[in-house]
Amino acid sequence: MRIVDLLDPRSINLQGVSSGKEDILNKMVSLMAESGKINDVETYRKGVFAREEESTTGIGDGIAIPHCKSDAVSKPGLAAMVVPEGVDFDALDGEPVYLLFLIAAPNTADNVHLDVLSKLSVLLMDEDFSGNLRKAKTKEEFLGIIDAAETNADADKSSEKEESAAAGKKSAGKLLAVTGCPTGIAHTYMAAEAIEKQAKLMGYSIKVETRGASGAKNVFTDDEIAEADGIIVAADTNVPMERFNGKKLVEAPVSDGISKSEELIRKVLADDAPVYQAKGGGESASAKSSSSGGTGHQIYKHLMNGVSHMLPFVVGGGIMIALAFLLDDYSINPKTFGMNTPVAAWFKTIGGYAFSFMLPVLSGYIAMDIADRPGLIVGFVGGYIASIGSTFLDPTGASTIPAGFLGALLAGFVGGYLVLLLKKVFAPLPKVLDGVKPVLLYPLCGVLLIGLFMCAIDPLMGTINSGLTGMLNSMGSSSKILLGCIVAGMMSIDMGGPINKASYLFGTGMLAGQTEGGFMIMAAVMIGGMVAPIAIALATTLFKNKFTAEERKSGPVNYVMGLCFITEGAIPFAAADPLRVIPSCVVGSAIAGGLSMAFGCTLRAPHGGVFVFPTIGNVGGYVAALAIGSVAAAIMLGLLKKKVTE
Repeated sequence: MRIVDLLDPRSINLQGVSSGKEDILNKMVSLMAESGKINDVETYRKGVFAREEESTTGIGDGIAIPHCKSDAVSKPGLAAMVVPEGVDFDALDGEPVYLLFLIAAPNTADNVHLDVLSKLSVLLMDEDFSGNLRKAKTKEEFLGIIDAAETNADADKSSEKEESAAAGKKSAGKLLAVTGCPTGIAHTYMAAEAIEKQAKLMGYSIKVETRGASGAKNVFTDDEIAEADGIIVAADTNVPMERFNGKKLVEAPVSDGISKSEELIRKVLADDAPVYQAKGGGESASAKSSSSGGTGHQIYKHLMNGVSHMLPFVVGGGIMIALAFLLDDYSINPKTFGMNTPVAAWFKTIGGYAFSFMLPVLSGYIAMDIADRPGLIVGFVGGYIASIGSTFLDPTGASTIPAGFLGALLAGFVGGYLVLLLKKVFAPLPKVLDGVKPVLLYPLCGVLLIGLFMCAIDPLMGTINSGLTGMLNSMGSSSKILLGCIVAGMMSIDMGGPINKASYLFGTGMLAGQTEGGFMIMAAVMIGGMVAPIAIALATTLFKNKFTAEERKSGPVNYVMGLCFITEGAIPFAAADPLRVIPSCVVGSAIAGGLSMAFGCTLRAPHGGVFVFPTIGNVGGYVAALAIGSVAAAIMLGLLKKKVTE
């Protein structure tokens, strides 16, 4: 398979015009769809935009290679566009992009097309090649330039291998490099090529291990690692690191491998280059490049690791508890509502068991993300202590207020960093004790320290929780309405991003307290997340001339997604027109959340959308609030959007 086999002439545009990055991506997706290789255009579009949010695919020198690997792709393909006037694409060098290739890769076991796509990524680094493509007058000429360049590249590669094998020429030193990007399609191979070329230019022999979508290739042998003068890891994905123990090593994002290859080589060869120290026995042999994000990003990553593992317990246990209230008879004994009948008692008890794991799991997986496996037990214990409210005077927590959700968050981070501290403390011990550290020293000392810390801090955290609960219960109607507007509006700001997650996390945390105020907040949070996709669907139905044919076709799907509390259904529309879509959805969600509070609606389940409506207190008011907020957002969006001319 060759590059020209993937590039359908119908998916080539040599006179592209664009008003900005979002516009050009939408046009590239439409161009790709012309080839008939996409079975679900909107899902593919969402994947392209999601990949772009991770980091720009504008690699510099006027080139961008957006890409997506998805089940929405039926056959591997390429789309190409030349934009003579250029487009601002947030490229790595800050310059306009003039040449774009969009990659479509299917989720299949056969990854032969990835080798072809990696070859294209490498060819585009040749200024003459990309310049000739930009000057092409016809599609036939464009394809001919690619075909000729690929033929020459294959011949050069074969000749280079023969010369290298025959000559065995001396070099200034030996280097190894590992490259990998999350998608494993373009950046992986471009970084490999850039580092390889620069190393040879500087007189060094080099071998590059690529960890792309088709798996790891050119994997190093133990002898190669032992003989290497330095190792570069330019990756934003998991790389087995233990094998590099004791070697000079530099870590960097994959984008630096493309744009700063010379800097990385000089850094790893410097006398003061960092020496990699492998983690102690029993820990994971994979590590992520730690330099690919700032402190805030790292904290968010740790938090999300805890949240992602916690949510199944919250959802499963929470819905079971909600069903208990639905199946119980309130009139038997209002004080034990949820446990009055055997069936209700069974649901509430089992759901309670699942729910009780919520805080330890949250804390444990935050700590694990910080300190690897040894952090897990320390985080679990800290989270459990937070959930029962242990103190020095009352270890069982029988007479104290639990530290709750906030305490578990604190326990996760403190536990993780305590283990990192212990690793440094025990680092000087003889290597013969490496196997003892993760099974004895880390858990024993870690549990002791987190126990001391949590027993000391639990009274303060319990007081904060008690004060927060009391404040919510004592709030006047106007204050509760404002709170409902805020938490619901946050759900539509980034639709699944950090702000959305913060609001949902607050809602589930308050739900864990099993108070009336917490139930009301959870109701406002869920209704806020339901409004955005429903409003989008309504707008595409009511204002057809404001949306493209593709948007009108995919819009009604958001009715279902909204009713199921899947806010992410609105993302493609928000990405295509954020200045109009996001404010409309935020306003509509805030209205719905405020009305939910005003109507006194409560929700005992953390998820489920329409499927948990039977468990909602004042379901009629909740439906009315949802309808009013959704209609308001849809009308606002219809008024803000301009007519579409197709």
